[in-house]
Amino acid sequence: MAQIYNILVVDDEESIREFLEIFLSSEGYIVSTTPDPLNTLEIIKKGNIDICISDIKMPGMNGVELLREIKKIKPEMPVIMITAFASMDTAIDAMKEGALDYISKPFDDLNSLRKVMHKAIECCSKENNKSENREACLIEETVFFDNIVAKSPPMIKILRLLPQIANSPSNVLITGESGTGKELIARALYKSGNRAQKNFVAINCGGIPETLLESELFGYKKGAFTGADRDKQGLFASANHGVIFLDEIGEMSLTLQVKLLRVLQEKAILPIGDSEEIKIDVRIISATNKNLEEEVINKKFREDLYYRLNVINLHIPPLRERKEDIPILIRHFLYKYSQEHGRDWADISDYALKLLLDYPFPGNIRELENIIERGVALSSSNIILPESLHLARHKTKTITNDKNEASVETINLPEEGLDLEKLLNDIEKKLIVSAMEKTKNSKKDAANLLRLDMRSLRYRLDKYGIS
Repeated sequence: MAQIYNILVVDDEESIREFLEIFLSSEGYIVSTTPDPLNTLEIIKKGNIDICISDIKMPGMNGVELLREIKKIKPEMPVIMITAFASMDTAIDAMKEGALDYISKPFDDLNSLRKVMHKAIECCSKENNKSENREACLIEETVFFDNIVAKSPPMIKILRLLPQIANSPSNVLITGESGTGKELIARALYKSGNRAQKNFVAINCGGIPETLLESELFGYKKGAFTGADRDKQGLFASANHGVIFLDEIGEMSLTLQVKLLRVLQEKAILPIGDSEEIKIDVRIISATNKNLEEEVINKKFREDLYYRLNVINLHIPPLRERKEDIPILIRHFLYKYSQEHGRDWADISDYALKLLLDYPFPGNIRELENIIERGVALSSSNIILPESLHLARHKTKTITNDKNEASVETINLPEEGLDLEKLLNDIEKKLIVSAMEKTKNSKKDAANLLRLDMRSLRYRLDKYGIS
């Protein structure tokens, strides 16, 4: 027999309570509502509520405060927050406090609401003491840690490991492709540890010539070389009792690798031109996009230094291998750049989202952030459409189904050049007209044929004057 779930809706707006009661009841849930957060706690104490949906902005007790009290009474209960654009920051804070997810009002996308409810059901089944149900809940959750947000199992595993190793003095090597967020991980590790009150010093070892890098790292004495008109403290000394982050450590020369190895062994530095070593206590976090094991085999990186740096290894997978993170990262960047550009909350069309989910992201998260920032800046509305996205050229099929396929490689550029924007507009208009003809002017069927949502199709019909 199917489980029937009891839902409690808490909102001081009667219209919101009525809408959710009607919708959720039609979905097969038993729904109770209340405008009073304090009454909510009394209802939950009785023990017959499975899921709570609460507004964030309420008089008397706000949603985050209510969430904390609910977790004291029933820690395992999924709590879903209702938010508007103005309270998006608070919604993110609520998820850090243990909220399962949040839904935005007005409730335009009922499918998204259904998905959130299904997610809550997986986590709140009355049989959730079974280990498999707990695993399902862990896989579905979104984890926030410092400035990092993740939903994919490999990233959640890393974020859960950070507090465990934060206070350790052991060196950490973070590996991963460029743009995966290695420095963000390093900073999050530093902030959560017992060195957070001391300095975090970062340097890119690949961006500074060898002769300058040595003086930057270890400092120098006045008169050590031409132009050394004063003593200079190196970055290791600046990071004493704190953390130094050596980015792109794989670019360091073999000569400097020897000197860095001595620092690790002796826990002391020798400034250029000085005869006395300076004792230091520094935790080293290094990062690289190279395979250092291969570099060791090819004699480009010292094996003894590699093992001293790689006491704890954190490998950040590329974005194309953790596509579960793409939608929440998009939402995070949409909010960030909507605020920066002084615009209403931006959203993304279903087709534009599909394009991003199918895109390999050679530049990883850094590239995704750039794409969303550009999309928010260039979009003429608060909906980011495919034409607002700027994706690097790669060999991917652009039109594909079971019967035919075409790729960007089949288009040849004429010698005299072409008007790209006009060409793309002409192609898009012809495809939309063709879809409307094939579906006998059914917008819904045409949208399905073109893999567009209704809002995107209406925008294009208006854009091209297609009636």
